[in-house]
Amino acid sequence: MLEELRLIVQRVSAAGDLSEVLEIIVSSVKSSLNVSVCSIYLHDQMLNRYLLMATRGLNQEAVGNVFLGPKEGLVGMVASREEPINLEKADSHPNYQYIPETGEERYSSFLGVPIIHHRHVLGVLVVQQVDQRRFDEGEEAFLITLSAQLSGTIAHAESTGDLVQLIRPLSGSGGEIEFHGLAGAPGVSIGEAVIISPVADLYAVESIEARSVKVELEEYHQAVESTRKDIWDMAHGLSGIINEQERLLFTAYVQMLDDHSLGKEVKQRIHQGASAQSAWSEVIIAHARKFDVMEDAYLKERAADLRDLGRRVLGHMQESVQQETVYPENAILVGEELSAATLGMVPVEKLAGLVSIKGSTNSHLAILARAMGIPTVVGVQGLRYGRLRGKKLIIDGYRGHVYINPTEEHISHYQAIREDDRQLLSELETLRDEPAVSLDNHKVRMLVNTGLMADVRISLERGAEGVGLYRSEVPFFSRQRFPTEEEQRQFYREQLEAFYPRPVVMRTLDIGGDKALPYFPIEEANPFLGWRGIRITLDHPEIFLAQVRAMMKASIGFDNLRLLIPMISSVKELEMALELIYRAYDELTEEDHLDIKMPRIGAMIEVPSAIFLARELARRVDFLSVGSNDLTQYILAVDRNNPQVADLYQAMHPAVLSAINHVVKAAHAEGKNAGVCGELAGDPLGALLLLAMGYDSLSMNASNLLKVKAVIRKSNISEIRLLLREILHLPDADAVREALLEVVTDPEVRRYINVAPGLG
Repeated sequence: MLEELRLIVQRVSAAGDLSEVLEIIVSSVKSSLNVSVCSIYLHDQMLNRYLLMATRGLNQEAVGNVFLGPKEGLVGMVASREEPINLEKADSHPNYQYIPETGEERYSSFLGVPIIHHRHVLGVLVVQQVDQRRFDEGEEAFLITLSAQLSGTIAHAESTGDLVQLIRPLSGSGGEIEFHGLAGAPGVSIGEAVIISPVADLYAVESIEARSVKVELEEYHQAVESTRKDIWDMAHGLSGIINEQERLLFTAYVQMLDDHSLGKEVKQRIHQGASAQSAWSEVIIAHARKFDVMEDAYLKERAADLRDLGRRVLGHMQESVQQETVYPENAILVGEELSAATLGMVPVEKLAGLVSIKGSTNSHLAILARAMGIPTVVGVQGLRYGRLRGKKLIIDGYRGHVYINPTEEHISHYQAIREDDRQLLSELETLRDEPAVSLDNHKVRMLVNTGLMADVRISLERGAEGVGLYRSEVPFFSRQRFPTEEEQRQFYREQLEAFYPRPVVMRTLDIGGDKALPYFPIEEANPFLGWRGIRITLDHPEIFLAQVRAMMKASIGFDNLRLLIPMISSVKELEMALELIYRAYDELTEEDHLDIKMPRIGAMIEVPSAIFLARELARRVDFLSVGSNDLTQYILAVDRNNPQVADLYQAMHPAVLSAINHVVKAAHAEGKNAGVCGELAGDPLGALLLLAMGYDSLSMNASNLLKVKAVIRKSNISEIRLLLREILHLPDADAVREALLEVVTDPEVRRYINVAPGLG
């Protein structure tokens, strides 16, 4: 039976489409188990019923025409109970239903197994026997194993739209299909799909010998120079739209072509006798494969960059003739691995959105899209984008959803959201210079999270009172080496000067986990629980000291610098970091005689151990800052970049809220301020909860700042504070949100809350 199972799985894997898979399963199972009938029923979500989609043993004309309700018959019973049902005398069971259309006899034996994927019943796999027969445990296990194999195939067909087309034929205009990915950049876009296909296939290059080393080197150099020009032309096309820091991403892209990088290996292979095309493709594929197998999200994105760069250079070698693309007015670019360079391919005024099948929220593409305000969804698994050219799409960059051939109802819904976004922003701009004070006089400082220089403009336009989190690793990501102390000083001074006299909280280097430097790779089985944040910089004091000195020197004349130490998990770590900070300060003031004021220092609360040590940590620093994104991830054991478990990542989970509430109490007990930076602070309902807990500052993406301020100014925090104890004891995040909405009854406030990040 194991051998039969292996052969069936092989045939399923090689099948061309879902119809073929279903036929393979029913015919193979009927033969393997020697039964009278094997059938598969699939769930029609629109009509909520189970449709007979394949059979061996029943009337073939019944396929596509016979259906059962969610609790109807034995099939419906299997689906509703979500477990196998094995009956020796099925025809005497009260749920047994005889269906003449199938041409079936009264079968005595019945074994039905649910086909489940991610908690959703997709269908039922059934075998039946005329004679009385109790299917044994081995046969039941055989079907369960096959249903597990089948579930992934059906789920994939569901995500690509194949299942919809199989279950109910679509009209000429097509039917709406929904896909889920990761929210790369916020916003809503309605437009027409433009497919971005690779310019050349790295994996289709023949391994041939060089014509001559000179000829091959010349071909390689010409292709590289042409690619450099292409990329700089793209970057130039974005001038005036992106700032110098964003343009550095293009610089990093081009630097990979340098002789001391990929070029060195390519030339070695050419000198060894390989052609330019085969040498180039081999080097790119080898490097990309190394990145692909790494767990780190940032490193995986470097593989995408490499492949994109590789295809561009190869395209010039092959003298690929690129057809000039005609872009519609609202172009939504869709591709396998869109890169940052892709943004320069389309006129900015026509670019409405981006959909990348692969990628993460840390990709260069997502970083630039957020800076430019282009709604983006990445990591859309299973989407067959080749069929989408010219189709209407809706991009929900708040939730990471993509709708293909949307219904008129959905189009109207998202047009209203988009218009409401514009109108809300116009209304909210009047609050720019107003304080964030509630109706009952609770005040909070409204700060922003920054990293790119593009964040500065929008932050100041929306009335930010300072920076609650400056991601200092951005200058490190935009280079192929560690930036010098002077280069860092220039970066940091730009931020401090732009926000002066407002405070700027600069987090010291936080790499590892889902953020790694291409020139400082960290290979670990579990990077989120490994060498990251302060652990790395304490092990490399030369990196830490240079950065702290650069930050302090950048603050001369401004004195608005605050230092924040990430990923603290013990008192000892904090004390070691403080010792290095004081050492850097002494070196600058006593040895270099610089007039620098000692900045205030804070500790980030991001891991569970820091929650229980919060009071001890508060005694040693000037303030505490809760990193709600990482804290949520660690408390709930959910990777926030993994779409498989994205629905389990809930910043309003009662366990997370209890931890955050404990931290602010600990900080205030020591007379220290406490703030929150992360998604929870940018959620209007979450912000109200944080004020009720007593937090002194909230730091968020600039796009959420005015909306949160508006909600605070129209709310009574005392009402929420009275409910706080009850809220912290609720069972889940949905119950927390419902309890808060019962208090927030003002229609205008509800309007702000119902817009992203949760669109109802």
